[in-house]
Amino acid sequence: MNRSSHSNTSTGWREWVSLPELGVDWIKAKIDTGARTSSLHAFDVEEFTRDGEDWVRFAVHPWQETREDAVVHECPVHDRRAVRSSSGHAEHRIVVLLRMRLVGHDVQGEVTLTNRDEMGFRMLIGRQVLRRGFVVDPAKSFLGGRAPREMRRRNRGRD
Repeated sequence: MNRSSHSNTSTGWREWVSLPELGVDWIKAKIDTGARTSSLHAFDVEEFTRDGEDWVRFAVHPWQETREDAVVHECPVHDRRAVRSSSGHAEHRIVVLLRMRLVGHDVQGEVTLTNRDEMGFRMLIGRQVLRRGFVVDPAKSFLGGRAPREMRRRNRGRD
């Protein structure tokens, strides 16, 4: 069931998410009700102008602890804002709009680009996406299913 409007869809505290526009079928995300905006691990972030509009080119490593399968994507800059991390550090980030598939539902959301190399998850899903009918069950994980076993092995079994 892939609908964009739904209500009370349960999600666990961590889920495998798809980013179809990037060609990323599997990226492990933490569901973070403490974060307003979702965030994505990005590197080689480069801003440029296309047809008078601000755009950004960035690369993503979908798999934790590996540099395999880097994906490069270009899209318009949606916004720029200061984001305060859980440690209290403020950082200015580029915000893009990305479509994602979470627990079988397609949603578009604001996503900040940042270096998450030192973090446990390549992506966080924040309240701006969750308020579209998702209910978080903190006792559950991967309610939307898991990446195929051979793909998870690349992620060193940390699922």
